[in-house]
Amino acid sequence: MTHPILLGSYPNHSYEHPPHSSHSDTPILEEEKGQKQGPIDFRQRLRHFTWAWYTLTMSTGGLALLIASQPNTFEGLKEIGLAVYLFNILLMALVCSLMAARFIFHGGLLASLTHDREGLFFPTFWLSIATIITGLERYFGDNPEPSFSKALQVLFWLYCACTFAVATLQYSYLFSSVTYRLQTMMPSWILPAFPVMLSGTIASVIAERQPDHSSIPIVTAGVTFQGLGFCISFMMYSHYIGRLMESGLPNREHRPGMFICVGPPAFTALALVGMAQGLPDTFSVMDSMDNAADGRMVEILALAAGAFLWALSLWFFCVALIAVVRSPPTAFHLSWWAMVFPNTGFTLATITLGKAFGSKAIGGVGSAMSICVICMWIFVFVNHIRAVYRQDIMYPGKDEDVSE
Repeated sequence: MTHPILLGSYPNHSYEHPPHSSHSDTPILEEEKGQKQGPIDFRQRLRHFTWAWYTLTMSTGGLALLIASQPNTFEGLKEIGLAVYLFNILLMALVCSLMAARFIFHGGLLASLTHDREGLFFPTFWLSIATIITGLERYFGDNPEPSFSKALQVLFWLYCACTFAVATLQYSYLFSSVTYRLQTMMPSWILPAFPVMLSGTIASVIAERQPDHSSIPIVTAGVTFQGLGFCISFMMYSHYIGRLMESGLPNREHRPGMFICVGPPAFTALALVGMAQGLPDTFSVMDSMDNAADGRMVEILALAAGAFLWALSLWFFCVALIAVVRSPPTAFHLSWWAMVFPNTGFTLATITLGKAFGSKAIGGVGSAMSICVICMWIFVFVNHIRAVYRQDIMYPGKDEDVSE
């Protein structure tokens, strides 16, 4: 059985038109929309509370990081960001509690992890954890206690180990037990590699305040796992571009998932520049005696690579934006959060490059992009709540726990 996977997608209808078709749009089929069977109680709806709900917490956590990184600040901005961070902690606790309740009442934990569609969203849990760890440094990093730095080190190494295991085991399972057609490839195939890639992003934030003997191993691991995640993503990009050339754009309801491609190069640019700047003053290359020159050389290389990757993110962003504007989705899916989290990384990369180049103009662009991301978060959040109330999600046949 063949199953295309994408954020919020439904197999068999994942592309807008067949090859060589002259039609620019295809009506959404009734089975894709899902047929309402009437009101059901909350316990039954809980059966359809899927791993994709962690897209909410990863996006909210990313928003808190974005607020903390603003180049143009005002009094009270950090407090606003802290409020968003704490709100995300509450959301994380709520989502985890509801997920636990689902498995307690209905069972099926292993089945959800091995499900051909829902299982692919399990990595969004780890993406949420990454934003929480990074937020600890951003909002509580002024704590001079050595125990705080040690706690961040432990969290970082645990995160690296767990996400590497997720990337390895989940792809091994997909390679051996599920078949996907390249004709229907979408960026969500990258998701199992996304969490391990954010090890570099975490390292770029926490390395600067770590002791020298801890900072260099953290940066080394960050570069290693960032490279692993981006290389896997880059290999997937070739299939994605080929799929677009052969089969055209995805169905309008699934186009928000195209923004996932914005994330890997943006977060890699952010991580490379941040890790280069976070290297200790004692860092040297090949036992060189000029530590300052070595550090500056690494930073220049990181800036060049960061600008290169930022342009790739910009291109993917423009392609996805044009696709969504041409045919906006009409029904809410959890894939709408793809319009927030990857673009948060894109905005953070813009701000980081602006600071590194000392450009107020780039910083201004980053601030304007931040406003857009905040507005998009509010828009998606309101529609998310409304979709739950209207039974457009958490309802039989409408969530990622359905195979077709």
